[in-house]
Amino acid sequence: MSGSGRVGNWTYGEYLQLTDLLKLQGEDRNVSADEMHFIIVHQTFELWFKQVIRELTEVRNILSLDHVSEEKIPQAVDNLNRTTEIFRLMENQWSVLETLTPQGFLAFRDGLGTASGFESYQMREFEILLGLSNEDRLYGMDPIETFRKLASNSERDAAILARLEDAASKPSLSDSILRWVSRTPIMGSIAGSERDSDVVSEYVNSHLEAHEKIGKMAAEKMANYGSSNLEKTIARFKESHSATVDYLKPKGIVNRSRAGLLFIESYRELPLLTWPRKLIDAIVELEESMVKWRHSHARMVERIMGRRIGTGGTSGVDYLDATSQYRIFKDLWAVRTILVKPELRPELINADFYGYSSEK
Repeated sequence: MSGSGRVGNWTYGEYLQLTDLLKLQGEDRNVSADEMHFIIVHQTFELWFKQVIRELTEVRNILSLDHVSEEKIPQAVDNLNRTTEIFRLMENQWSVLETLTPQGFLAFRDGLGTASGFESYQMREFEILLGLSNEDRLYGMDPIETFRKLASNSERDAAILARLEDAASKPSLSDSILRWVSRTPIMGSIAGSERDSDVVSEYVNSHLEAHEKIGKMAAEKMANYGSSNLEKTIARFKESHSATVDYLKPKGIVNRSRAGLLFIESYRELPLLTWPRKLIDAIVELEESMVKWRHSHARMVERIMGRRIGTGGTSGVDYLDATSQYRIFKDLWAVRTILVKPELRPELINADFYGYSSEK
């Protein structure tokens, strides 16, 4: 094995620093097998969190560039796919912890004091890096506030606070992806070009016409079937269309990021959009894996602890269930609601620009 900074032979133990690593599982405190199991599972989470932060930082750094070269996108997709697999692995890791019985946990629970998973600063860091806003958190809480209170305790706590504040001062992955997708060529029009706003507006308006048409066609079909709730159904279709207009044209102005997302999702078959589409799919898949991981966390806690108050004073399972409702990349999910079937899409202009020919 080899590593940067050292040339020569390593032993397996030296390379992984096992002597130091294997001293950290509580044996110096004579912990039980159950408690060692608890410690190892959570230490493993923290090691994976470290890798998650590394992978997501690389993606954020790529997408925050003023010009993202095409060869960089596959690299970002690889980073995202690895992160998704890490969350899937961590979701399954809860089943390992579920081998701990309720009584087995209660035997050492008091020794945890007020220590809580909420104090995992790496979890807070990757949430900030992803772009989870305080407004979208339960009770609008500021996760950094906990670490501000601890910062005066030691240099280590002060360093943790500085690290989190530094993360919060930088663009998030959510900000970066929307900025990147806002530059998507739409109908062959380059963002910022002379007629771009007109081209994008025409595309969005054509899509909205098709979306409204679908609602009217569905209402007519239900009327022919003699639906007893036709008025309510028509009202729902109108409400859906109004929400679509607000999504694409908030305050009457076209949102180019959302228009770009719509274009990529609508014309997924275009060769030039292959990697942008894969990138968007990878982000959605990542968030889905995070939601499942949080949900499995809540079920594990409910199975072992029931609904008692957590060690950190939180509402335990109720709090964890609420966090499983978090959504960061809302626009990437929402755009799927407003798609129309292929034959009703606006006619593609400048197909050759995307490396595609519609000629048969």
